[in-house]
Amino acid sequence: MKNKKNLLIVSMVILTVIIGITLYFEIDKSQYIPYSDFYSYVKNGKVVSAKIGNDEVSFYLNGDETEYRTDNPELDSFKEFLLLNGVKVSSEKGMDEFLVAVTDAIFNIIFFGIIIFGLYKLLDFRKNTFKVIRDNNTKFSDVAGMEELKREMLQAVDILKHPKEYAKKGIRPINGILLEGNPGNGKTLFARALAGEAKVNFIATKATDFQSAIMSIGPAKIKALFRKARANKPCIIFIDEFDGIGEKRNYSGTGIDKENNRIIAAMLNEMDGFTREEGVMVIAATNNYKALDEALVRAGRFDKKYTVPNPDYKTRIELIKIYTRSKKLSESISVEQLAAKFENLSCSQIETILNEAAMVATGEVREDITEIDLVEAVKRVCNVVSAKEAKRR
Repeated sequence: MKNKKNLLIVSMVILTVIIGITLYFEIDKSQYIPYSDFYSYVKNGKVVSAKIGNDEVSFYLNGDETEYRTDNPELDSFKEFLLLNGVKVSSEKGMDEFLVAVTDAIFNIIFFGIIIFGLYKLLDFRKNTFKVIRDNNTKFSDVAGMEELKREMLQAVDILKHPKEYAKKGIRPINGILLEGNPGNGKTLFARALAGEAKVNFIATKATDFQSAIMSIGPAKIKALFRKARANKPCIIFIDEFDGIGEKRNYSGTGIDKENNRIIAAMLNEMDGFTREEGVMVIAATNNYKALDEALVRAGRFDKKYTVPNPDYKTRIELIKIYTRSKKLSESISVEQLAAKFENLSCSQIETILNEAAMVATGEVREDITEIDLVEAVKRVCNVVSAKEAKRR
């Protein structure tokens, strides 16, 4: 529907241009008269009106509807001569003037279009960029392992929900929690499950949400994010790929570095502005903790830091059971043995292999996933991973 609308607009613009050019260069049906005759007509008061063009002059005679034309003498006094003899004079715009007018119009459209686009982006992101998830059905039962981390996180959220009760014990709310670890181990899922388990509002963001081609939009988005979180407290803000906006500040003076510094400064101001009654907690996930700005991750801003490692043996067993809820493993496959073979794999790699194995079985018109399917799935997934690593190198 949108493509049809754009096609219609483009077609109308092209049609308008064609009509304009046709009208501008319409066929000339006027009658030519030598300039000497035209001069006599003017002196005798027979010329009613004249239009001065670049090369020719078109005119009408008294009582005659025929359009005539003659040569333009290109004299500075020519217009004055016509006016003194009672002729109504008008000037015809030449092609050069027409092109200048068109160029000016295009420039104005582009210039004001950029301004309007910038204002639109500035005003619109507050409404659409960050969505508050209220009915979150994700629970800790959807997250395998990390039992100690789950307990500590629930205590942190309980402080978030009941700050006054903990304040009596001299305990302030936790401002931020940092999750570090290799990609694909469920940091995002864990944060969502925490919000669902604690029954608090949840706003999920990523570093690219704060990047913009227009300077200073990033810091404004940070402020808008925290403003929305405070309006929906108790609330958890989750920022994925945190190193994308929290990278160590660089004062080299480039535009990108300056914008990144402004984003970090805005983040520092917002996290320093927390009070015990704010009811807002930040959970940030990163694959590269060492790249983060020291001022941003210091105690008091991010009070706790947890490493989310690749799943251990017990966790891998849970993962296999979770990922095969809607799949059927062959009776010859032992979940325990399969978990042992999945050592050193991330959660996402395990899920991808099991999903690929189900696809292989379906292609062979079988419902059960066999060991042969798993071997083929591992080959496919490992080949993809190896190709990606080769490109990075």
